[in-house]
Amino acid sequence: MTTVLAASLAPATAFAAEEEALQGYGRQQLRWQSCGADRPASLECTKVRVPLDYSDAGGRTIDLAVSRVKAASAAKRHGVLLMNPGGPGSPGLTMPAEMEPLLPAQVRERFDLIGFDPRGVGQSSPLGCELTADEQTFQHPYADQTFAQDVARARAVADKCWAKAGDLLPHVTTRNTARDMDVVRAALGERRISYFGYSYGTYLGAVYTQMFPRRADRFVLDSALDPTLAWRGLFQGWSEGAELAFTRWTQWAAERDTTYGLGTTPAQVRAAYWDLIASADRTPVQISGELLSGDAIRARYADFVRPEAVTPWIVALRTAAAGTPAGTTATADPAPVRPAGAGAGTGAFDAQVPADNMSAVVWAVFCGDTRNWPRDPEQYRRDAVRDKARYPLAGDLDANIKPCAFWKSAAREPATGVSNDLNALIVQNQWDPQATLAMAQGMRRALRGARMVTVAGGEGHGVVVAGPSCADATVTRYLTTGRLPAKDLTCDSQDVPSGSSG
Repeated sequence: MTTVLAASLAPATAFAAEEEALQGYGRQQLRWQSCGADRPASLECTKVRVPLDYSDAGGRTIDLAVSRVKAASAAKRHGVLLMNPGGPGSPGLTMPAEMEPLLPAQVRERFDLIGFDPRGVGQSSPLGCELTADEQTFQHPYADQTFAQDVARARAVADKCWAKAGDLLPHVTTRNTARDMDVVRAALGERRISYFGYSYGTYLGAVYTQMFPRRADRFVLDSALDPTLAWRGLFQGWSEGAELAFTRWTQWAAERDTTYGLGTTPAQVRAAYWDLIASADRTPVQISGELLSGDAIRARYADFVRPEAVTPWIVALRTAAAGTPAGTTATADPAPVRPAGAGAGTGAFDAQVPADNMSAVVWAVFCGDTRNWPRDPEQYRRDAVRDKARYPLAGDLDANIKPCAFWKSAAREPATGVSNDLNALIVQNQWDPQATLAMAQGMRRALRGARMVTVAGGEGHGVVVAGPSCADATVTRYLTTGRLPAKDLTCDSQDVPSGSSG
């Protein structure tokens, strides 16, 4: 009887020990220090210890690099605002200092701004797979004669990552990063956290609300991804969005034929573009120090969301393809949005970050978050052929085989189904190439208690991170009061508030 009783109590005892080990992370004492001489004095850094494997909380640990800018007013302080700059794989240690001037005084006085490098990123046990430049390219055009090479490349990426970082790789997932966020919350002594997430950071924030609903306070999601697309559907969503932006561009350019000479109708502009692609595939075009094939030009499809920027570049390419000096060094996107937090920590936080860190983390997250990647290379071949016909601009680039086809199944935790009625605020440009409007609408459906502000005519990836916007007042009201609009809103991109947002 004693033996039976001891056996029955063992699992409960083990569970209690695991819970106690996990709770211990929330009681750790943090030591704040300068982030480095080249960083603002207001930015402080620390290390937060977390379990490598949350199913073995008493086992191996890793350190997260965490930063903060303290609230401007102790009397008005509401709590902490954690931040993530997207990626996956983008470091966020400097994000509080970079976001501080973009936030109004009413927000800065209420929140400690908290940044962190997610696990595997930057100063937080950085991943590296020793990938070549070609292996770090995420999209490759499909062709029958090169598909075997594409398969070999995808397999090589998976093999290299598992050989180089197999001990860390299975644990670099969105769910574990959300768990890390909750450890940070506890270590900061906070009952709940508020959050600002950009791009992939919107998905991370949504996963946190699903896993820790009682600990989520005010969540702002800038340029949101549809959680149901995680992750293969994200690539396919880019192709669909590219066609919409391309169609809009042909109309825009046709209305300005006297300036650009691409055609007087959308059909003529479309034909001019595809003639350029065919010509560049025969003879690559030399422009601005680059030699571009037609496939390389197609790979810049995201630029079509900004017609005024991309059109001079297309004209210059056509001129160069005709054998005439281009006469311009125009690029497709002369001023792309740089996500806040894209820099790495320095000074006391100076771990050597592998050159392929972001690429390694992208595949760790995309492949490890979900089990829905096909394993059969022929499935990717069929999908690339189908999508190239359906979405000529980018379908094959996005559907072609990825390293996830060869990722070890041991790394895979089921994807998080996001469906809740917690309050959150989604802000979204109408013309975003990476988090398309359709994707943001998918996030809005998943977060039933949220509200969404659509910036009509807004171009590019990022609203709050890009500076003053017609959505600013709604974001400020929500962060300072916790009150959402009564309904989803649309504002005009031309209605930008005067002065800075600070």
